[in-house]
Amino acid sequence: MATLTGNSSASTRREPAAVPVLNRRPLLAVSAAVGMVLLALSWRHGYHVDELYNRVTGQHLAWGYVDQPPLVSLIARLELLVFGDTLTGLRVIPALLTGVVVWVAGLIARELGGRGGAQVFAAAATGASLVTLNAGHVLTTNGPDLVTWVVVSWLWIRLLRTGDGRLWLAVGAVTGVALLTKNLIVLLLLSLLVGVLAVGPRQILRSRWLWAGAALAVLIAAPSVVWQIVHGWPQLEMSAALSKALGSASRFAFVPFQLLLIGLFLAPVWICGLAALLRRTQWQTYRSVGVAYLFMAALLIAIGGKPEYTGGLLLVLLAAGSVVLQGWAHTAARRSLAGTALAFNMAMSAVLMLPVLPIAVYGSNPVLKELGVFQLDQSGWPQLAAQVAAVHRSLSPEDRAHAVIYANHYGLAGALDRYGPANGLPAVYSGQNSYAAFGRPADDTNVVIAVGVNRDTFDALFASCEPRGTFEIDLPVADRGAGFLVCRGPRQPWSRLWSELTWIGFQCPYTAEAITADSKKGCW
Repeated sequence: MATLTGNSSASTRREPAAVPVLNRRPLLAVSAAVGMVLLALSWRHGYHVDELYNRVTGQHLAWGYVDQPPLVSLIARLELLVFGDTLTGLRVIPALLTGVVVWVAGLIARELGGRGGAQVFAAAATGASLVTLNAGHVLTTNGPDLVTWVVVSWLWIRLLRTGDGRLWLAVGAVTGVALLTKNLIVLLLLSLLVGVLAVGPRQILRSRWLWAGAALAVLIAAPSVVWQIVHGWPQLEMSAALSKALGSASRFAFVPFQLLLIGLFLAPVWICGLAALLRRTQWQTYRSVGVAYLFMAALLIAIGGKPEYTGGLLLVLLAAGSVVLQGWAHTAARRSLAGTALAFNMAMSAVLMLPVLPIAVYGSNPVLKELGVFQLDQSGWPQLAAQVAAVHRSLSPEDRAHAVIYANHYGLAGALDRYGPANGLPAVYSGQNSYAAFGRPADDTNVVIAVGVNRDTFDALFASCEPRGTFEIDLPVADRGAGFLVCRGPRQPWSRLWSELTWIGFQCPYTAEAITADSKKGCW
């Protein structure tokens, strides 16, 4: 195992320790295989609820949104232009980014001294992990966020090994891009900073390139930050709503989630990687990475943060564990055991994160109904549009000519925007988050079909509201049972009424309850 040597002075670059030869072709093959599997399965089941939102935000490009920075919306726009308005087209870039994540996992193993087998196992194990397949199957902020986490971690480890301060520029550039996707990269950088301050080597923080990298990150992210400032930092309100929804239950679920994020069968590998980073003498230079994970976990437990926020760093520990595994698996029996664990983990991850089974199985199996909720969130949207279209057709010709649709949350609105035109539906509006800024009904609009809304709220805002059934579907999807209302006679012009129908927050899974910063209780 290579160790860091050379002058420890901040002004003198150390002679970098040698790393094993890059196992290029097998790594490329594993990365390509994971991406091809994702693309091959991309058409099954349907749009994820967040994809429906990102598809619409891509049609309304801005430097920021209430609930996220602009990069994913830009990706959605580019994919729609290049590949057309199809489910597979929307998932091309997530699949490509996942291939990059798998490749970089192999590079991390190499930086830590892993030879060819360790590099390939790290890549394959990353591709077989729940957190990776979750980010790679659908177009959400998770995909770009995950790739920036693993790239920054690889650059950090390389910086520790070589002492080359110029790598701070690359860290800054990737951080800037990450901030255009999510703000979570700040959590990783804070944790790594705490780690290096605690156990060293602190001299990497004395480089003038650090400040140049920080300035580059700020420059890249500046447009999104300015947008948030101009609009009153709505993401702070979103964060408060998220904290309210999670409550204290996330603390109790934190440890089980850590075991599940990579997968039960590969959990021993990343745990060994963490232990080795903390205890191996030859890895003392990289000890800050292990400390960073412990700090991040403690911080998230303390503030009630989402357990899955550690996912990117867990992949780094998995790569470290793959190097440990290479030294352990020196017999055919041990190599067979490692291969079996990898295969079982891949099977479990694929069943939970990829549409490999018929959707009816996810809806009827008592275990998959809970663990496979990711698949159920991609189901039922065409049926919803068809049932709303039936309500629309039941209106008189005069009402149909002047009717619009209001959907309570962006998933419903996005689904009706996607499938509504084929069903003859009129324009769709929603007041949730940035969807509220995409347009409102004209002031002379007298009839609205409201989907999934609070009946009492609409009774107070309109002269009359009559129920027209509920969303019926055999699958236990989140919006099953959402009510349809036909409301007439708004009591105020829509220009004034709109403020009563806009809200910042999100919908709890499997309930009709909207969670905002002022909510009295959370989802759990």
